[in-house]
Amino acid sequence: MDFRIEKDTMGQVQVPAHVYWGAQTQRSIENFKIARDINRMPIEIIRAFAYLKKAAAITNMEAGVLPKEKCDLIGQVCDEILTGSLDDQFPLVVWQTGSGTQSNMNANEVIAYRAHVLHGGELADDHKFIHPNDDVNKSQSSNDTFPTAMHIAAYKMLIETTIPGIEKLRDTLQAKSEAFMNVVKIGRTHFMDATPLTLGQEFSGYVAQLNHGLRAIRNTLTHLSELALGGTAVGTGINTPKGYSENVAKHIASLTGLPFITAPNKFESLAAHDGIVEAHGALKTVAVSLMKIANDVRMLSSGPRSGIGEIHIPDNEPGSSIMPGKVNPTQCEALTMVAAQVMGNDVAINIGGSNGHFELNVFKPVMIYNFLHSARLIGEACVSFNDKCAVGIEPLEDNIRKHVQNSLMLVTALNPKIGYYNAAAIAQNAHKKGITLKESALEYELKDLDFKHMTAEQFDEWVRPENMVGR
Repeated sequence: MDFRIEKDTMGQVQVPAHVYWGAQTQRSIENFKIARDINRMPIEIIRAFAYLKKAAAITNMEAGVLPKEKCDLIGQVCDEILTGSLDDQFPLVVWQTGSGTQSNMNANEVIAYRAHVLHGGELADDHKFIHPNDDVNKSQSSNDTFPTAMHIAAYKMLIETTIPGIEKLRDTLQAKSEAFMNVVKIGRTHFMDATPLTLGQEFSGYVAQLNHGLRAIRNTLTHLSELALGGTAVGTGINTPKGYSENVAKHIASLTGLPFITAPNKFESLAAHDGIVEAHGALKTVAVSLMKIANDVRMLSSGPRSGIGEIHIPDNEPGSSIMPGKVNPTQCEALTMVAAQVMGNDVAINIGGSNGHFELNVFKPVMIYNFLHSARLIGEACVSFNDKCAVGIEPLEDNIRKHVQNSLMLVTALNPKIGYYNAAAIAQNAHKKGITLKESALEYELKDLDFKHMTAEQFDEWVRPENMVGR
């Protein structure tokens, strides 16, 4: 491989001749060979840096500290990054410095050296027209750029992937709830049969869960909209022109189409990442909801002949290498795995977020890596579960009726008529003898009442499942 020589404050470094990155990126490649094949810095962070660097260049140009020609070149490269044409120029792993310095410098170097080439220069030139630190990083520090990129990437992922995915599933479940509202089924608590409800009522709980989750996510967006940029090294804004913080946030908002503002307190936005912790807490809440929903659907669809079998779900693929015709609830299983991963991600984010006492959080890369992982998983898993499972859910009404008719918990309807202990004795007698609830009620001698036996007409009048669903 051909190399060129680049230098940083520590000296000279050999860099592959054809790449746009420089010495600092190369040092990180060589020093952090940790899961390089699977744990690259998320591309969403790279895109966020492109928005950030373009906005910074415009702001510096408007402040009179960066020539327009350099501003335009920086913006041109940032546009290329946003198209994905330079994706292979960002090779760094998550497990680098906790401040994200290397990622910031990777962006600075690629933008500067690509701009130099666009200006007519060669990568091998000793002097480059645009300098990574003095031009691309002007008015910035790794300490305020990386947290800014974190918030940009997190906000965009929530808006573009997570929320739409959850909403799609929520809307389907809402439609199913309305369609199934009159399908009376037996209830279950502790997995044991309980008093009736309707399938629609059961599904309405799922809808409410997701609505609460969506509300929780949206409530975090205000905090995520606050950008650290302008705080530079420690929050004081050293080496920034007047009005920089407000103006750069304005330009980022314009470029992204999202309502970003400058953080009112840069000491918080650099040293703490409570906004990321808060937002991921909302994602964890959604994960908990999805675990419940997926397991309910898995349970209710069990069978098709020897399980509960109250709902039908679409078949996705064969479920066994040995049992012909077996089909498993694969979308449910996928959703529960996603939920488990999100809960695990939350632990790492919480630990990372609690380390702001370094006065810049040194867990930034792993926090945003896990955040984006969770946000994407939830959004895409909701769409998959919706399209391949939820839309095809239908009640199996014959099985539903059978379970209702066989349940001893219908006896609850007799409590107001004959009292709790008489009703309990009827249910216990039916279970002991293996007879129906009605048969047990008619043969049982009632205690402490002015009549000794219930009539068939009374039983049919009092025990009506459709009247037990609370509507």
